[in-house]
Amino acid sequence: MSKMMFDYTKSILERVSFDPVLFYKELEKAIRTLLPYEMEQLQEWLLHFIVEKPELKECLLLVKV
Repeated sequence: MSKMMFDYTKSILERVSFDPVLFYKELEKAIRTLLPYEMEQLQEWLLHFIVEKPELKECLLLVKV
């Protein structure tokens, strides 16, 4: 089930990435929901995802990358 939650979180973040404020809020929800090892996966994914979206770079502060 946790793999499903991680995939769901990624899909939500991808959908709201057009709005940095909304992305930030959804990322906060994900941090509260995901397990520690899933957070590591999310950090890796975020590093790759924001390469194309520099306006989301400050969201990395939430996950302390």
